[in-house]
Amino acid sequence: MTLFVAASYISAAIAYFFLFFLLLTSWRGRLYGLLLAIACLLSAFWAAAIASQSHWGYPSVFVIEILEILRNGGWSVFLITLLGPFQHRDNPSAPYRMRRSVLIIGLVYLVFLSIAIFYSDQLKLEFATSGRFAFSSGFFSSVIMALIGMILVEQYYRNTSREQRWGIKFICLGIGGLFVYDFYLYSDALLFKKINMDIWIARGWVNTLIVPLIALSAARNPKWSVGIALSRHILFYSSALFGAAIYLLVMAAVGYYLRLFGGTWGTVLQLTFLFGAVVLLIILLFSGTTRSWLKVFISKHFYSYNYDYREEWLRFTRTLSEGELELRSRAIKALAQLVESPAGGLWFKQENGNYSPTAGWNITPPNNAVVAKGSEFCLFLEEKAWVIDLQEYASEPVKYSTLILPPWLPAIPKAQLVVPLILHHELLGFVVLIEPRSAINLNWEVRDLLKVAGTQAASYLVQDETASALSIARQFESFSRMSTFVVHDIKNLIFQLSLMLSNAEKHKDKPEFQKDMIETVALSINKMKRLLEKLSSGNQAEKPEVFYLDKLLWQIVERKNINEPKPVLEVFDPGLIVKADYSRLERVIGHLIQNAIEATPKGGQIWVRLLKKDHSAVIEIEDTGHGMSEQFIQEKLFKPFESTKTAGMGIGVFESKEYINELGGQLAVDSQVSVGTTFAISLPIYQKSLRN
Repeated sequence: MTLFVAASYISAAIAYFFLFFLLLTSWRGRLYGLLLAIACLLSAFWAAAIASQSHWGYPSVFVIEILEILRNGGWSVFLITLLGPFQHRDNPSAPYRMRRSVLIIGLVYLVFLSIAIFYSDQLKLEFATSGRFAFSSGFFSSVIMALIGMILVEQYYRNTSREQRWGIKFICLGIGGLFVYDFYLYSDALLFKKINMDIWIARGWVNTLIVPLIALSAARNPKWSVGIALSRHILFYSSALFGAAIYLLVMAAVGYYLRLFGGTWGTVLQLTFLFGAVVLLIILLFSGTTRSWLKVFISKHFYSYNYDYREEWLRFTRTLSEGELELRSRAIKALAQLVESPAGGLWFKQENGNYSPTAGWNITPPNNAVVAKGSEFCLFLEEKAWVIDLQEYASEPVKYSTLILPPWLPAIPKAQLVVPLILHHELLGFVVLIEPRSAINLNWEVRDLLKVAGTQAASYLVQDETASALSIARQFESFSRMSTFVVHDIKNLIFQLSLMLSNAEKHKDKPEFQKDMIETVALSINKMKRLLEKLSSGNQAEKPEVFYLDKLLWQIVERKNINEPKPVLEVFDPGLIVKADYSRLERVIGHLIQNAIEATPKGGQIWVRLLKKDHSAVIEIEDTGHGMSEQFIQEKLFKPFESTKTAGMGIGVFESKEYINELGGQLAVDSQVSVGTTFAISLPIYQKSLRN
């Protein structure tokens, strides 16, 4: 037996010593690393002392008791340091003050050390006579130390943000497992007045398994630092943990009683009872009703206000802003959480002014539950802005003298609260909440919180409605804009066909004119087909392609040769490649050339030049037309629906500039009245070879 004890605790001592030296070599002067190393060193001495005592008989039991208190204290100090042992003062210049809980824990450990020293002779005597640890006061103090450690681990984990928990979960599991096992060991010892040697031997191996978990967290966290305050959240979980610990102790005592007086079936009754007790504890811990009752109990008996407004408002806005639910369902959930209600429904104002059910959370509102605008119910909510308690209305209707409930409202199972959604003194809707999990006192504080939260939820819902309406308006605007461009293209086609028809009387017998006429008609038909495809496809995304710019310019200029004056193409740098939508760029350049033709008298001249400047392909369209003033260029040229033409729509140059900017290029203009105009289009050159 002694060999098994020695092997178990020697393995734990070696593991702790190894982690200590590992931490010491990587220590960079941080307090947390030093305290962790000290806790590992104390644990190593503690495990080595137990191994030595079991095999060689020394050191004494008194030394082991002291080392165990120091070892537990070392881990507790490390956890307290992570949580923050000092309390910040309101005045930044004032010194920090030690937290009261830290002082209490320190006092508890001093008391345990004093007891151990006082009963040192009794420890030696009992171990010498029985060969086992059988000191009841020591068992009780060990249980208390284990409980303190468990609470510190729980508070550290709960007060760490979700993003940081990945780095501390293993050390919480390790140190928490250490204290949980000690709690189990000494609770059993308290029941049977002696330590179970099987549990005692396994304790060393358990500590050995804990070391890698601590090492993993140490590698992930070069520095631990999390602030802590006594919040309702912490108090809730601490109370739950204390309650669970007391419950387990009581159940263990009852189980021991059943085993002692149950006769032949004592062990069976004990195991069955303990299993049922554990299952009941798990059910209670995960019960929403129990959790709600505990929160209400803490708020009533530990705080002057029912709510921690900072925590509640953060949770409220987080629920409204995030989650997989639709916004209206999230609004119901956010309001329901304030009173621990499990479900609810939302009625929202429609275009006809009536209030219809639009969403539900954990319930399905009745479809025919419509409230007409101007009804007594709506007028009451809008004028009074009260949170209606349906149970109070049923028992004391005098408080709601002018209120007339809709006939379907009392028929909703367990419906209790009606929260108005009022924004700018207008009733936008209301939320019906189901009876809370635990009884609440609907006092002024709860009513005010629900009213303010209802206003906030209403603002979110209105913003969502506005965003939805704006999205629809933008879709119509996009369609209208696309239609405007289509009409503009059709106008250009009509102009080309009209010009061709006007020249037909003079040149219809010429083969060149007949060829140009056929090509112009074919081109117009193709453009109309593309326009129809664009309209039917709903303005789908363009498909850019790579092509030679000089080839595109030759095609455009050739089609404009039926006009007077004819544009002249000059290619100074052939082979320039661009990437764009071929048809749209053709339309943009063609429009600018057509503008030059229309602005230039028949005796004038038009040049279209292609050249390279720096890393850009530049297309210059120069004419000797009537020109434009600087004021017109600055104020009207690039604005939509501004045109100097009688039948012009004023969107051609606007579209040209917009598309050239989309391609990463620039459109510049230089013009003088009665002298002429030059448009310069700069486009980025596509660097890769066209063959690739």
